[in-house]
Amino acid sequence: MSPAATAETTKTIDAVTLKSLLEENPNLTVIDVRNPAEFESVHIAGSHNIPLPLLSAHTVELAARLDDGVVLLCQSGVRAKQAHERLAAAGLQGGQVLTESVDDVEKAGGSVVRGRQVWDMERQVRFAAGSLVGLGLLAGRVASPKFRVLAGGISGGLVFSALSNTCAMGKALAYLPWNQGASEPSWEDVQANLDR
Repeated sequence: MSPAATAETTKTIDAVTLKSLLEENPNLTVIDVRNPAEFESVHIAGSHNIPLPLLSAHTVELAARLDDGVVLLCQSGVRAKQAHERLAAAGLQGGQVLTESVDDVEKAGGSVVRGRQVWDMERQVRFAAGSLVGLGLLAGRVASPKFRVLAGGISGGLVFSALSNTCAMGKALAYLPWNQGASEPSWEDVQANLDR
């Protein structure tokens, strides 16, 4: 199944619907594909953290373990949709993607767990990109016009990011110390948690 075909069959739900599904079935499999620091900051009670890179490395095995009721989520639905497309291409039948955030689930009355607070990755990317563009323009005006290349480079990177639906800046920011607070789950941990 091609990514274009799976994109058309991705079923999306909102926070209110997810809250209702969790009330009907407290054992519903909810997979959060954000990085561990984002997950530690706030997550839906009972959800499983399987960061998108780990999910991508074990897509076939994971698709075989999941049923059609699985719900995938991230901060905005973008990474969750990528995860669903990969799982569907590996054989997952069904599954749903939350198009809203964990905060929206909490606003709808859902149960969440809060921990050490860090900005979500998308917010960090917006801050870093905006800061670098502003710095490049300011340095280009004050020091040397050559610094405007920084603003152009970030602009090009953002366009590439949108076209390829990837984020190199997000991957780089994931290595910063404040994004390393929580430990990355291992595949063995994931399997054990899913079996509970």
